[in-house]
Amino acid sequence: MSKLTHFNNDGRARMVDVSCKQITTREATAGCSVFVNAETFALIVHGKMKKGDVLAVAQVAGIMAAKKTPDIIPMCHPILISGVDISYDLNENKNSIDITATVRCKGETGVEMEALTAVSAVALTIYDMCKAAQKDIEITNIRLLKKTGGKSGDYTANP
Repeated sequence: MSKLTHFNNDGRARMVDVSCKQITTREATAGCSVFVNAETFALIVHGKMKKGDVLAVAQVAGIMAAKKTPDIIPMCHPILISGVDISYDLNENKNSIDITATVRCKGETGVEMEALTAVSAVALTIYDMCKAAQKDIEITNIRLLKKTGGKSGDYTANP
C-alpha cells in the first residue's frame, strides 16, 4: 500500500505540497439531481416561488461555493479558478432538476472538489428556497462526472 499523502511523518494531517507539480489546464464536471413534487416543480420553472427565481439564485450560489471551496473543505488548496459554469436539465416527467457544474483552472492541482462543492451548493439552495412549499425534497447522486488534466490523467464516470 502506498504512503498516505495527507499525513506527515508523525501521522498528523497536512496539506500536500503541490509546488513541484506541473501547471496544466484542469477541468472537472460534477452532477447531482433534485427531486420535487409537481407543484413545486411548476413554481420553480415559472419563477413563482416566494423567495424569487430559484434557478438564478442557485446558479450564483454554486459559483460562489466553487470559489469558497478551500474555506470549507479541509486540506483543499486555494486555486485560481478561471471559469465556473452551472447548467440545469429540467425533467417535467420526473419533476427533477439535474444540475451540472464545470470548473476550470490552470494550476498544480485539480478542481474536482470545486465542482462537487458547486453542485452541492446549488442543490442546497434549491432546497432552501423551496422548503416552505415542500419539505420532502430529495437531493441525490452527487458525483464526479468527468475530469481532465493533471498527473493522474483523465476520468469519465460510467453512464
